[in-house]
Amino acid sequence: MSLAAICKYLIQNWLEIIGAFTALISIWLTTKRKIACWPIGIISDLAYLVISYQAHLFSFALLLVGGLPLTFYGWWYWKRGLRDEGDVRVVRLPMPKLLIGVAAGALGGFALGVWMKHYHASLPYLDAMLTSYSILGGWWQARKHIANWWLWIIVDIVYVGEFLYENLLLTALLYAAFVALAVLGLRDWRRAAANV
Repeated sequence: MSLAAICKYLIQNWLEIIGAFTALISIWLTTKRKIACWPIGIISDLAYLVISYQAHLFSFALLLVGGLPLTFYGWWYWKRGLRDEGDVRVVRLPMPKLLIGVAAGALGGFALGVWMKHYHASLPYLDAMLTSYSILGGWWQARKHIANWWLWIIVDIVYVGEFLYENLLLTALLYAAFVALAVLGLRDWRRAAANV
């Protein structure tokens, strides 16, 4: 690949590059239970809001719009639970709440898919289901539940396929990295819970 082709790619995809870079940093900070994950995540969310709208992934765009209040909530909630060393305490999710969350995610995804189909969204049911479960994952993350990482592993694997289908190659690569970071987050949060 020539230098001119690289420059052209960077210019054409600058917003996706910014979104991907800040998203990686945000998720990595989340695995380390650092509160800076939230404001950096906002930058990524705003970049991907534009990208998803342009790709007609309307449920994903809706996730980003609706996710902003959840991001601010997570930032506030984590700040309340900081330890002296700056880390956030983690907690296990009781099974009844886990099951209710999974059922609510499925119902929300189906309902959103029906709505998105009317707007001729790309992959309306898949994108809606991923959006619904991403909201659930964001809620569990904000509430410091270790189970958020299991959910993110599954959701991010499916997102890789969706973004490959939509020819958002950098974003597909980003979500593949998210899978690895989710595995790291699961490991680190389990260790943190064991040390409490």
